[in-house]
Amino acid sequence: MKQIVLIALLTVVLGTLPKVVTGQTVDVPVPSGRRLRDIVAEKFPDGQVLIGGTTGSWSFGRPTGIVMDREFNYVTPENDFKQAIIHPDPDTWNWARADAWVQHVVERGQVLRIHGPVSPQCSRWAKDDERTPEELERLMREFATALCQRYNGKPGFISLDVVNEVAVKGKWHTNKPGTRWELPWYTIGQDSDKNRTPLYIKMAFEIANQYAPDFKLIFNHHEDANEEGSWQLIKETIGYLRAVGLRVDGIGWQAHVDNGWATPTSIEKLKDLVDWAHANDLEFHVTEASVWIKDDATPEALALQAETYGAIIAALLEKRGSGIVGWNTWHIDDPHSWNRQWHGGLFDGSYAAKPAYYAIQRALEQAK
Repeated sequence: MKQIVLIALLTVVLGTLPKVVTGQTVDVPVPSGRRLRDIVAEKFPDGQVLIGGTTGSWSFGRPTGIVMDREFNYVTPENDFKQAIIHPDPDTWNWARADAWVQHVVERGQVLRIHGPVSPQCSRWAKDDERTPEELERLMREFATALCQRYNGKPGFISLDVVNEVAVKGKWHTNKPGTRWELPWYTIGQDSDKNRTPLYIKMAFEIANQYAPDFKLIFNHHEDANEEGSWQLIKETIGYLRAVGLRVDGIGWQAHVDNGWATPTSIEKLKDLVDWAHANDLEFHVTEASVWIKDDATPEALALQAETYGAIIAALLEKRGSGIVGWNTWHIDDPHSWNRQWHGGLFDGSYAAKPAYYAIQRALEQAK
């Protein structure tokens, strides 16, 4: 008994949280300074700033999940709410991975954004090239309705990515042969407005408006803030949706950028986008933040990564007075990034904080 108590005391003193993962003990180092969630709770109690992290329910109790819960009071499940996971084949519905978040966020005092949009990230079977527009509309409506009905009103569930990746280089993202990064829903048809808006976009927001009244509804997009053609198309589409009586509450940017992205020109483009959102009564969210080091993670590369992350956070904080801003890292640690050959996370392979983490911590602490 004395030995167990001694180990526990040493754990507290050394600032690590041991966890058993696949039969091995893994220490999760605790960074110096305050936790990000504590800084946000103290400095931005009005909810104008959301700082979050992404992982899956697979990580609960493991180092990645421990870091997420320790650092973030705002979370986004990476894949657990997508059609490909919940409805992987025509005869299967499996809500287990998504449902696991319901109790998790309540127990840990977190809020959650559902990332289950109508998008190219749909079930492979839905991308069958032989499906008719009528079949695709039925499949899309069935899943989007079920998702909204199941989670609307759940404690801590605050927002929903309704659509995602609808445009590419200023034109609509269309269906194409095969089952990889294509958008089968485009086959459903287009409206008669000047942009010939794909009908699935309006349908998705109709469903969300009807069955998810408690959620903030986000129009999410993946291209760089410098891709003006696509962002102009999205701005006009939000106006189109509102003109037909549909609620849109925010826009999201999937900020997967290369190391050193944060030039003065790029930061100004980002600020312009935030300004437009707030001027149009929209929240602005960086929904998928990553800064990729694509070569060796040298001290110089890590310093530039920290500078890039910090500049993006600082730009958002500068704009928080005019509306809600959110930021969500898509890579908590390098081993569980979706591209493991690159280094996009805030924590390294040993779960130690990288300079990027401290840049974010510093930007939050220094915000006036």
